[in-house]
Amino acid sequence: MKTDRSLPADYFDAVYAANDDPWSFETSPYEAEKYRITLEALGDRLFGRALEIGCSIGVFTARLATHCAELVAVDVSEAALVRARRRCDALAQVRFERMAVPDAFPPGTFDLVTTCEVAYYWSRADLAKSTTLIESSLAAGGVWLLVHWTPEVADYPLGGDEVHDFVLARSRAPGALIRHVAGSRHERYRLDLFEKSAPRPSAR
Repeated sequence: MKTDRSLPADYFDAVYAANDDPWSFETSPYEAEKYRITLEALGDRLFGRALEIGCSIGVFTARLATHCAELVAVDVSEAALVRARRRCDALAQVRFERMAVPDAFPPGTFDLVTTCEVAYYWSRADLAKSTTLIESSLAAGGVWLLVHWTPEVADYPLGGDEVHDFVLARSRAPGALIRHVAGSRHERYRLDLFEKSAPRPSAR
């Protein structure tokens, strides 16, 4: 049954207690192909400081780190973070934090923010709050990458298309801080890329 509340931390604690890799990030050909296409969407750019919201057990984190001088990876589950830290132990540019966005958010600005397979766990209200936080945290020219599963999942407050359509509409609103620069739809997921607009010069 759909809920209008964000999924709580204990939901994920139960998921990871039942299975160390509940979404088969380590072994799924689907996930491996999705990671490849996701990283290709970022191009050859090296991002100075990046934020990964919902890093889980760190499989994508390890790949994303090669595109970043500094990567802050956050998740609500300590069980997932234990495995992520172990996996990325040799990657000095990666720092992990237990954090539930939007109730908490890392300080500073970012050249890249990723929300991959995580924003449909938020209520619509928390999606709006998170969008505001992400927009504010992006440096001028910074990139926001969204990737989400699109088939319906009964437990999740939102669907993947709802998440992407919300952010897309926001990017098209008057005075928007972000603009849509690329998007693609695949059989079971959707990818959209947004960029933070540079501030307009003040009128003299």
